Amino acid sequence: MNVLIVDDEPVARRGLRRVLDQLAGVTCVGECGGRDDAIAAIVERRPDVVLLDVQLGRASAFEIIEEIGVDAMPLVVFVTAYDRHALRAFEVNAMDFVLKPVDPVRLGEALERAASLLSLRQQASLTDRLEGLLAQRDAAAPETVAMPPSERLVVREGDRLSFLEIDQISWFESAGNYVRVHSAGRAYLKRTTMDRMAQRLASRPNFIRVRRSAIINVRAIATIERYDKGTHVLHLKNGTRIISSRYYQPALRRLLRAD
Repeated sequence: MNVLIVDDEPVARRGLRRVLDQLAGVTCVGECGGRDDAIAAIVERRPDVVLLDVQLGRASAFEIIEEIGVDAMPLVVFVTAYDRHALRAFEVNAMDFVLKPVDPVRLGEALERAASLLSLRQQASLTDRLEGLLAQRDAAAPETVAMPPSERLVVREGDRLSFLEIDQISWFESAGNYVRVHSAGRAYLKRTTMDRMAQRLASRPNFIRVRRSAIINVRAIATIERYDKGTHVLHLKNGTRIISSRYYQPALRRLLRAD
């Protein structure tokens, strides 16, 4: 697993590199101290994971993510001395958040999670081939035969395929070129985009898109509270907290107006 360190403090970079050097299967592919160098390194070296400090002098980590694009970013583990950034970090799909001074054990746990996620991504090819075959079958079906929408979603789970009942899925979140599917307390990766998933769920009124990176099953919502102008915090029954975007207000407004 290739890791890039982005931190404007040389001492902090040295400390992170020492931790990485002690972890099996982890290779540090470089260190950056500023915004522009970090963007160039991400594009050129294509790391699997970026250890990213939130504040980089006058610039911020969020500027880097905006420049690269949320969906194009490698997995991100924020490393910072300020926990006030945690909520926004997860809004941009950060995989984890580690506070300074960095606990080597805590950082190791974050990178283990990253390794597991990367492994799931690499195993997704069989699912792709299966769905391709299904798509070819549907395309070859006679036009007079109406193909009902699938009630199940095919996902990869280790060395086997699992079939999830769509209406039992709690929510979907963007994960780069994948979508992370949350169902029955577990998470699965599916190689598709959020836009394609939204199209697939368009005929199901119980699924609403509340931000670019999240589609929620309204049956999984426990409570909703106002967060900021035009936004809300959605508390799911499984304890997940998701902040809606003001750009996806119509569907949520319809839900809030419902009796």
